[in-house]
Amino acid sequence: MPLIKPFKALIPAAHLQRDVVTWPLENYSTGEAKLIASENSFSFLHLINPALEHPYLRGSRQDLIYKKIQENLEDFLHLDVLVQVSQPAYYIYQISCNGLVQHGIWALSEVSSYLDGSIKKHELTVERREKQLSDYMQQTGLDANPVLITYRPDQVIDGLTKEYMETQPVVDFVLKDKSLHRVWVVDEEADIDLITSAFRNMDAVYIADGHHRAAAMAKMDCFSTVYMSTEEVRILQYNRLVKDLSGLGKAGFLKLLEEDFEVEKSPGRVEPDALHVIGMYLENEWYYVRPRAGLFDEQDAVASLDVSILQEHILEPLLKIKDPRTDTRISFEGAVVAVEKLQEMVDNGLYVIAFTLHAVTVDQLMKVADEHKVMPPKSTWIEPKFLVGLLTNRIT
Repeated sequence: MPLIKPFKALIPAAHLQRDVVTWPLENYSTGEAKLIASENSFSFLHLINPALEHPYLRGSRQDLIYKKIQENLEDFLHLDVLVQVSQPAYYIYQISCNGLVQHGIWALSEVSSYLDGSIKKHELTVERREKQLSDYMQQTGLDANPVLITYRPDQVIDGLTKEYMETQPVVDFVLKDKSLHRVWVVDEEADIDLITSAFRNMDAVYIADGHHRAAAMAKMDCFSTVYMSTEEVRILQYNRLVKDLSGLGKAGFLKLLEEDFEVEKSPGRVEPDALHVIGMYLENEWYYVRPRAGLFDEQDAVASLDVSILQEHILEPLLKIKDPRTDTRISFEGAVVAVEKLQEMVDNGLYVIAFTLHAVTVDQLMKVADEHKVMPPKSTWIEPKFLVGLLTNRIT
């Protein structure tokens, strides 16, 4: 029974929308972030790390950084760079990118729903990262990057969303990457009640992306979330690259591999279109790699994931990669990196072998969460990725 509520969002002024919003800081190199901050005084980056623009702050105590963020926020509010919605509302958010159109409900989720398991998770988090995010949000009062949560489709929500999306949005702009972003405000009391009740009647919802942000808010009351149905969320594959064969030659590696897998040469690149098919590129040749019957427990939510099959039966026993989170011999590339690019990195000698995987399905993700289990690291690449500063919850 997930509990959500409306909020008074800070929204960029209509004429500054594409100037204010930004990708998360980690999406940029230091040089790129500094350049953006120096050229754009309205960028939300000034509310994330003001040291980008002010060299004297670099290496300063964290409290000075937070103080500068508060000053920048007051300037943004005074100049109407950010404008607060006058009454609590839900928001319908739509993003269109590369031919994919997705939409969802933007709301605050009560932390109690996260703690009691109504909002289910499938990933472990790193305490250091949690603390960084928690300190930032507690000290600045800014919750500007939502957690993505998915749920099974609901007719009430779908119908109401469709009605609003036929009206004029309050946010409507195209970013430099050609992605289109739109927001509609839902502030009618009857509609707010319909949405609140619809979610309250759900048995559970599932974090798709943003586990660290959700965990960082555990000591607060609410956190910013975008709810997208399972029909809207897109899960893409996370492929693997490995630097060596751990002392094995190609022939020796293939011989060991064939003990547990059917290995078949492919005339072209292998981008698996079904579960339990792994693509492999080694010494200018592509292969289909299929686990033999009985190799894994098909009823086990984690063991039956292709990322688990690869890790437990190839990477660890054959290539001696015991902990993919810390082993420097392995690299992970989300689906945004084309398979031909992976092949190129192997051909150029940066890596010796590439593995391509089928994407984890939404049903698999839910099953892992329902069984209170954890996916291996880098199992899913989730879309959409959210901009920072599009809608901001000001924590009071």
